[in-house]
Amino acid sequence: RCRLGSWGSFLVINKDCVLSFLSQCREVIQNSKEVLSLLQEKNPTFKPVLAIIQVSRIIDEILKINEDTRVHGLALQISENSFSNKVLNALKPEKDVDGVTDINLGRLVRGDAHECYVSPVARAVIELLEKSGVNLDGKKMLVIGAHGSLEAALQCLFQRRGSMTMSSQWKTPQLQSKLHEADIVVLGSPKPEEIPLSWIQPGTTVLNCSHDFLSGGLHTLSAFTCITCFPFCPLKNMVSSGRRWLREQQHTRWRLHCLKLQPLSPVPSDLEISRAQTPKAVEVLAKEIGLLADEIEIYGKSKAKVRLSLLERLKDQADGKYVLVAGITPTPLGEGKSTVTVGLVQALTAHLNINSFACLRQPSQGPTFGVKGGAAGGGYAQVIPMEEFNLHLTGDIHAITAANNLLAAAIDTRILHENTQTDKALYNRLVPSVNGVREFSSIQLARLKKLGINKTDPNALTEEEIGKFARLNIDPSTITWQRVLDTNDRFLRKITIGQAPTEKGYSRQAQFDIAVASEIMAVLALTDSLVDMKERLGRMVVASDKNGQPVTAEDLGVTGALTVLMKDAIKPNLMQTLEGTPVFVHAGPFANIAHGNSSVLADKIALKLVGEEGFVVTEAGFGADIGMEKFFNIKCRASGLVPNAVVLVATVRALKMHGGGPGVSLLLPSSKHTFLKISLSLKTSLNEYRCKTTNVFITRTDTRAEIDLVCELAKRAGAFDAVPCYHWSIGGKGSVELARAVRDAANKGSRFRFLYDVQLPIVEKIRTIAQAVYGARDIELSPEAQSKIDRYTQQGFGNLPICMAKTHLSLSHQPDKKGVPRDFILPISDVRASIGAGFIYPLVGTMSTMPGLPTRPCFYDIDLDTETEQVKGLF
Repeated sequence: RCRLGSWGSFLVINKDCVLSFLSQCREVIQNSKEVLSLLQEKNPTFKPVLAIIQVSRIIDEILKINEDTRVHGLALQISENSFSNKVLNALKPEKDVDGVTDINLGRLVRGDAHECYVSPVARAVIELLEKSGVNLDGKKMLVIGAHGSLEAALQCLFQRRGSMTMSSQWKTPQLQSKLHEADIVVLGSPKPEEIPLSWIQPGTTVLNCSHDFLSGGLHTLSAFTCITCFPFCPLKNMVSSGRRWLREQQHTRWRLHCLKLQPLSPVPSDLEISRAQTPKAVEVLAKEIGLLADEIEIYGKSKAKVRLSLLERLKDQADGKYVLVAGITPTPLGEGKSTVTVGLVQALTAHLNINSFACLRQPSQGPTFGVKGGAAGGGYAQVIPMEEFNLHLTGDIHAITAANNLLAAAIDTRILHENTQTDKALYNRLVPSVNGVREFSSIQLARLKKLGINKTDPNALTEEEIGKFARLNIDPSTITWQRVLDTNDRFLRKITIGQAPTEKGYSRQAQFDIAVASEIMAVLALTDSLVDMKERLGRMVVASDKNGQPVTAEDLGVTGALTVLMKDAIKPNLMQTLEGTPVFVHAGPFANIAHGNSSVLADKIALKLVGEEGFVVTEAGFGADIGMEKFFNIKCRASGLVPNAVVLVATVRALKMHGGGPGVSLLLPSSKHTFLKISLSLKTSLNEYRCKTTNVFITRTDTRAEIDLVCELAKRAGAFDAVPCYHWSIGGKGSVELARAVRDAANKGSRFRFLYDVQLPIVEKIRTIAQAVYGARDIELSPEAQSKIDRYTQQGFGNLPICMAKTHLSLSHQPDKKGVPRDFILPISDVRASIGAGFIYPLVGTMSTMPGLPTRPCFYDIDLDTETEQVKGLF
């Protein structure tokens, strides 16, 4: 008897078999060691792990190990009675080193042995025979007493080598006649004593796959060759699993199946177009672009969240090219930037076979039910399903609303309790005794450290220390944190809270902002990890205390709770375009009252997934004066990324309006127009972009001469190229020329630089933006704005970038001032500080952070078919 590791014992019948077998074992082990050493040289952190299950709660353990990314293979050492289909197929095929799952067996039967794991015993049988010089072609092979995966694998492998295969159980009546015919006999289970060895013909090769075959004195027989098959091959499968796992960690070229379009004329509504296309299952799309199964969390059939672990897996992968889509100062109906973004990636990937990703913001339900409608693109350049894109998505904005309002509730509640309790009572409630044990929470220990109190025993604090710890002393007049709601509601712009008698006379004026204006939305958009998001949430300043010092979310003890509410929202949402190309939809700050760009995380993940030759196309909200300026000076500072090119979108309609032509009516449904988009593919550096905000978006009444004129003027102004686009009417095919221009522009060297130095005083940074971007002669600060600037400077926040809250309908602060106003004074009415997000937030003129509804909102046209449950009227 011989033993190797913990795999059990086996019996061989002569010395030569022992030596041969041990030699093969040593060879397999040595080869496996060498392969693993080579893999670890190239990947020092790689440590292959094989899990072995020998317990009663089999399925629970299997499912647990399936999800453990540290385990690369799983071997089952359980009784034969436990091998049910339910148990075997609970295993992930990629971890099935025993080769027992239906998927691995199916691949073997189809001839895809290189894509599956083969039973180690079956493979050992073949290898031992071939190394012993046995020619299998034309031989008759009999499998006795084998079941399930072993029997199927043996028959398949022998048949592929030209053998005729038979199978039998030990008590089959025809067993003796089959043994007489067989050249090779494979024993899959112990031989019953009543079956004589004499039934096996002399010269037959017998392979024993059972540990206790040939007991007693039968080891002296030598009329036939007996080889014991020890299952050392799980080690080989384990090495293969590790190699495959490492290969999956590397970036691979996409195998994307694009969806075909059949454009109609006239172009139907956006909703009709979206509904006419059947999207791919999101798990199929994820696999096509190189995402692993454990890197996605599926929401329904067409949406998934992508886990941030992907960034660690692809950290050594070179980034692709980074392209921004921006626009000229828009009309109230928008300039089609989202449509251009989608059309461009459809052209790049579906028509030029270049990996590309669109990164878009999640739309607020404010404009969806208000004036502008949805933001999924339009015509034949859309994200689908568009109703899922525009309504709720995966609930990120709801998570932001919940987190924001939890913090707002914490502020007012803390003021109430401090106003109505003594230091001692307040402290006893903040640090209660539970079951006779009194201790600080981790966030309370952090506050003690901030206060310079180096104690961990709640009973050890002095009365003075108790007062410092228990009281934040928030000055209500300095509270800047507002409640939010994802609905346009003008009547919440100014409210009074605390009027119920239970609030004991504590009331104050407050307001609601639109949810996407919340600083938590900006934090989500600018963070680069879960750790960073938690730190940013804790740093958010909500007010000042009565000594003028900032009060943060961390001081209120709510940081951990906010992070819990946001833990899923931080993961980008994967969707697809009408042509089946990938899209990330993540974060949705407005550009006029926030920084107006999708998330840094979505961009960074997409840049890794597309590969070095691919493209990530992201969009900046509203006009270049606000969305693009903030992309450069806020988002690029936060991410460390630099754009390779900018696509500026314009419409002839907007150019005519800014040139003195008629305005665009808010009441005119956009579906009544057919638009032709003309975009400029530009090389960008920030000091140039003002003179390059000239692009075109044309109705049917626009002439070819107008289009040609705008393109010519754009090139004269410094555009790399000017290209008319038709993706709205025919999909990606209509933007192939634009895609080629973008590719050429992105391959040129970038001359990017920031507009201002963040170390400049706050006033100077505001003035620089006003003069260099908007064309203002100077700025004018209200007394309140000046007071806030002084306070933030004194608190140490003067070195942050600037996020201007300004109307998107004009370069100036007055929406009705079209064209390029000059020499005006830009009024700064207020200044806020978004310290967690990392910027100072001046409000220009009468800018409101809660939009209102028009006389006829979009909701008049939105309805639900109660029989089919299909949404109607979205655009």
